[in-house]
Amino acid sequence: MQKIDLIYMSEALKEAAKAFDADEVPVGAVIVHERRIIGRAHNQIKMLKDPTAHAEMIAITQAAAHLKNERLLGCTMYVTIEPCAMCAGALVLGRIKRLVYGASDPKTGACGSVMNIADNKKLNHKILIAGGVLEEESSSLLKEFFRKKRTAGAK
Repeated sequence: MQKIDLIYMSEALKEAAKAFDADEVPVGAVIVHERRIIGRAHNQIKMLKDPTAHAEMIAITQAAAHLKNERLLGCTMYVTIEPCAMCAGALVLGRIKRLVYGASDPKTGACGSVMNIADNKKLNHKILIAGGVLEEESSSLLKEFFRKKRTAGAK
């Protein structure tokens, strides 16, 4: 793990905290190109009433707009949880170079946990993957969010 990965993952965690405060599943993402953040987002599914409004998807849209290109060549995404199949597929289609994530997702993770879209030999692009960066912080935020939901549901 590189020190720079900790810095950018901390930025993704700030985004996840925004989602937590907005009562969204606390996932945050940033996309970095040439050591500059060109996309940053948190989950906005409930707010936008859009099942595709994952942090990763919104950050991809911002980064592509910044680069004025649908290809995110030379970019790295930092996200607090392992991307799902939709997000991993979008990262492959966008040709992102590297993915760094915090917590693994044993239920829907598509970068090694349940399946591996990001590094699938049958696809035309493979992403370099590093997992477990600030894993405890990412996991704790998710656990606190769902604990709070269960407690509120029990009342």
